[in-house]
Amino acid sequence: MTELITPALHQIRSGTRRHFFQSSGLGLGAMALQSMLAKDGFAASNPTANPLIPKQPMIAPRAKRVIYLHMAGSPSQLELFDDKPELKKLHMQDAPASFLEGKRFAFIRGVPKILAGQFEFARHGQSGQVVSELLPNLAKVIDQVCVIRTVTTDQFNHAPSQLFTHTGSPRLGGASIGSWVTYGLGSVNQDLPGFVVLLSGGKTPDAGKSLWGSGFLPSVYQGVQCRTTGDPVLYLGDPPGMDRDLRRRMLDTLAEMNQAEFQRSGDAETITRIAQYELACRMQVSVPEVMDISQEPQHVLDLYGAKPGFVSQAESADDPRQLYKGDDPTFANNCLLARRLIENGVRYVQLYDWGWDHHGSSLGESIDETLPIKCQQTDRAIAGLITDLKQRGLLDETLIVWGGEFGRTPMMQNNVRSELKKGYIGRDHHPFAFTMWMAGGGIKGGLAYGQTDEFGYYPVENKVSIRDLQATILHVLGLDPYQFHYTYQGLDQRLVGPTEEGRVLKDILA
Repeated sequence: MTELITPALHQIRSGTRRHFFQSSGLGLGAMALQSMLAKDGFAASNPTANPLIPKQPMIAPRAKRVIYLHMAGSPSQLELFDDKPELKKLHMQDAPASFLEGKRFAFIRGVPKILAGQFEFARHGQSGQVVSELLPNLAKVIDQVCVIRTVTTDQFNHAPSQLFTHTGSPRLGGASIGSWVTYGLGSVNQDLPGFVVLLSGGKTPDAGKSLWGSGFLPSVYQGVQCRTTGDPVLYLGDPPGMDRDLRRRMLDTLAEMNQAEFQRSGDAETITRIAQYELACRMQVSVPEVMDISQEPQHVLDLYGAKPGFVSQAESADDPRQLYKGDDPTFANNCLLARRLIENGVRYVQLYDWGWDHHGSSLGESIDETLPIKCQQTDRAIAGLITDLKQRGLLDETLIVWGGEFGRTPMMQNNVRSELKKGYIGRDHHPFAFTMWMAGGGIKGGLAYGQTDEFGYYPVENKVSIRDLQATILHVLGLDPYQFHYTYQGLDQRLVGPTEEGRVLKDILA
């Protein structure tokens, strides 16, 4: 028989000891969690405190902020940083069995042909680092850069690999590294988000907005996506008929309601909601000012190749790759915005540039034609960012990271065509060895770290895992990658995973 719960019975039950603990368990748990976090130095002891206030690092930091440049789709290391003359000797010959046995590829079928590098390399700078002809501007500042040629991953499809790179897990639900950093260190400017995301290339990365989600961390730490043209943040402006005074009174009322709910339930996410509303109100004034790159002098715009107000047709096309132009300044605008954001106290700025998946299977995704265009779009801007940060005295405190989610095979992709054809030359996904680089923020400049075999297939010296990179990023920011955690579902969750697999790359630290 179903028991009839009358209002009187409900009131009596709410006063019993059993039902008190049943209804307040979440609140007690939240208070206990806040206590533990405060003990570890990751949250204020007052659960109603602003979660984005600056926090003390766990160890001595080398950097204060991060600009992460992710080339979504994964650029070919064999055309940009890892010169392999041996591939020219074996060009268009069948790949050896050792390349194929026991391996899984996204698209290669049967026995593919070896594909030589399509562009020339030369040594640059006092360090003599090898850089492709496609990156003439980066070559000029290569002495500021540590090139890591031996990065490996255990994921060979885009979405899982992107998730693994940015959240520490190939599955949905993890917290992005930008969220981790903001959770651990807070935000310097209370009028701006601690974690900002900028997109270019016409599409969102395969793993979508989960790449900058907060996962199991409080949602106040998730990345805020901003746009380079139009309203910087969607739905941030006041609706028609509402002025600032009315918005302020509405937010005050919402805060009172949410505070009452927090006192009732103890749900810390309620405090997060209050903080988000308040931040959005302050952002209405601060964000448009910071995002206005037209305030920059012409020589700075020229340094990046930026053009204020430019709207690329590729950004709204169904297939933007066929509309790519080498002088498209969208990525350059984002690089300049990244400098303005970190200069104004943003802790972590993530740039995603789509269009680096060069399989050669269809028009607009080739190594020989599309890769040079993507390099033209990004090379000047990245070199300008490094130069600008250095001349402003910000490079030493700003860690720049560049890379994709994996690399490209030494073999030609063959599932569509097995013969070379102009505009259709491509390589498949390659997780076993690829190139990333870091600059500034306590990293040794002018260093070439790691070496691959004669084909660029495997690391033979100083193998670097994704966990190693994540541990190193946290370390230079003053967060101990092994102690830095968040308790969720009874486990101490960490960006670097539950084991001691990730290691700090001390050899690349300045």
